[in-house]
Amino acid sequence: MNVIIVAKFLRGPRNFALRDPKVIAATSIALVAIVLSGFLIGFFARGLNGPAHAQLAAMQARLDEHNAALLDVRAGSSRELNAMAARLGELQAQANRLNALGERLTRSGKLGDGEFNFIEAPGVGGIDPATPQSAFDVQSRLNELELQFESSGEQLSLIEALLADQDVDLSATPAGMPVKGGYMSSHFGNRTDPITGGNQFHRGLDFSGKLGDPITAVADGVVIFASRDAGLGNLVEIDHGNGLMTRYGHNSKLLVSVGERVRAGDKISLMGSTGRSTGNHLHFEVWRDGRPVNPRQFLQHSRG
Repeated sequence: MNVIIVAKFLRGPRNFALRDPKVIAATSIALVAIVLSGFLIGFFARGLNGPAHAQLAAMQARLDEHNAALLDVRAGSSRELNAMAARLGELQAQANRLNALGERLTRSGKLGDGEFNFIEAPGVGGIDPATPQSAFDVQSRLNELELQFESSGEQLSLIEALLADQDVDLSATPAGMPVKGGYMSSHFGNRTDPITGGNQFHRGLDFSGKLGDPITAVADGVVIFASRDAGLGNLVEIDHGNGLMTRYGHNSKLLVSVGERVRAGDKISLMGSTGRSTGNHLHFEVWRDGRPVNPRQFLQHSRG
């Protein structure tokens, strides 16, 4: 048997003749041992690294699970924060509305400056220890705060409506003088008739003045009569609601017409002496629930 060995470090191939059976056997055994050793080394290497690879794979899987759970937590936290931010925005809008409403009520109620400040936060404090709040606690507090805002808003709106109604009632209630200047020339009640000299019940007050002096409405209302009357001459009647009506007689000129809405202080006529009259003056009456009442009780009040 010839064996040829070729290598770079050899100047040429070497030939070995294997004729001795013992040498051949030894050589074969050596080759088999080399191959078997390589096989065993690879087998043991794979056997030793197999559990390690499995453990590494399991650890990687758990790490992937933790990362996925962390991402879910972060996503959930982000959603909760966005939801809370939206709720806070809504509550801030409600707070701004309540502040504006409170400022209007402060002005309409004529409260003193600084008594209710809707711009600065009110002072608060406490000595009891505080504990951290969870997201659930914060959400619960936001829900309670929203309910409080809704309840407060309804109450303030009701108060505003009541104040508005009160303002309407006050503006529609006769107050102040219907004429500037001049003087009261005849009172309410029984008197001597200035024309016939007989006994007469006078249903209003007379105010003497100059021809053309302006006559003004003493309350808000609607003109229900503006024409000639047999006794009171050029007459204006104004309905103020709530059973109240005022009458302005003996005018030289009427400045309003039926159906016209007037405000307290609006000029409605000019003083004169039309009708059953002895000279320039205003005859002024106040009626309540279909009956004439003494106008003095209304004239004593002035509008602020």
